[in-house]
Amino acid sequence: MFDSDFLKRLEYLSLLSKRAFQGQLLAQRRTKQTGGGIEFSDHREYIQGDDLRYLDWNVYARHGDRLLKRFEEEEDLHVYILLDTSRSMDSSATDPAQAVNKFDFARQIAAAIAYIALADLDRVSIISYDDQIRSTLPLIRGKNNALSMLRYLEKLQTSGIATNLAVVAKDFARRAPRRGLVLIVSDLFDQAGFREGVDSLRHQRFEPHVIQVHTPAEAHPNLLGDVELFDVESNRSTKVTITERKLKQYETLFQNFVRDVEAYCRTYGLSHTRATSDVPFDVVLLKMMRMAGAVS
Repeated sequence: MFDSDFLKRLEYLSLLSKRAFQGQLLAQRRTKQTGGGIEFSDHREYIQGDDLRYLDWNVYARHGDRLLKRFEEEEDLHVYILLDTSRSMDSSATDPAQAVNKFDFARQIAAAIAYIALADLDRVSIISYDDQIRSTLPLIRGKNNALSMLRYLEKLQTSGIATNLAVVAKDFARRAPRRGLVLIVSDLFDQAGFREGVDSLRHQRFEPHVIQVHTPAEAHPNLLGDVELFDVESNRSTKVTITERKLKQYETLFQNFVRDVEAYCRTYGLSHTRATSDVPFDVVLLKMMRMAGAVS
């Protein structure tokens, strides 16, 4: 799934990583944790209001430069990627004609985000889930771990179990060794709704970012006439007659669903990216960076 062309494009994205992952999206966590760490990393310029305890007085005495010490233990960020592996993510199960499988697309996005974070020496963990946490790639750090990350993603498969982000979020919060950024890569087709799960992450003081993926056919299905619809997660089926009017009603409902996700994220100041599987993954990443104020 991850060919040489994909890896070359990851290298290109890593050149942007310092702007993407040290911009507004993650700046709050980085700037709150200056000084008091274990291993010295580097300096940054003093800003009015900074704690003078962390001023490097030796540098100030020699050169008159007001620089604050920063420590690696407090600089690295914990980046958690919650990857939806429920059956609805496998678009080949619902529409074999799709050029790009939705789950493959989601894995590519997860891989790109993880690679960027690894290139910035942040700690990365990937958690696959459906109605519960199915598997976890433990926290890794550094680009030398990129291959193990890609192998983990490549082995993942979708399951026939329903989605339950609320249960997963609570379990994840108990397991996570430290607060950090949580990127949810999912179609958000959750029978119980996505809100309770994201609310749980917010209340536990994580920083959620919602990456909502879907196929073009899910937004605008090409179905007419008498059909039997089968839910791949609940195993329920229903026979319906799809008319032009019903098709428009469905499309309206789908757009309302998307707007509901956007409105929820906007209300609570959360980052939200909507991506369709026919768009290259690096375009999606650049869109995220722009939304975070990382690139103009």
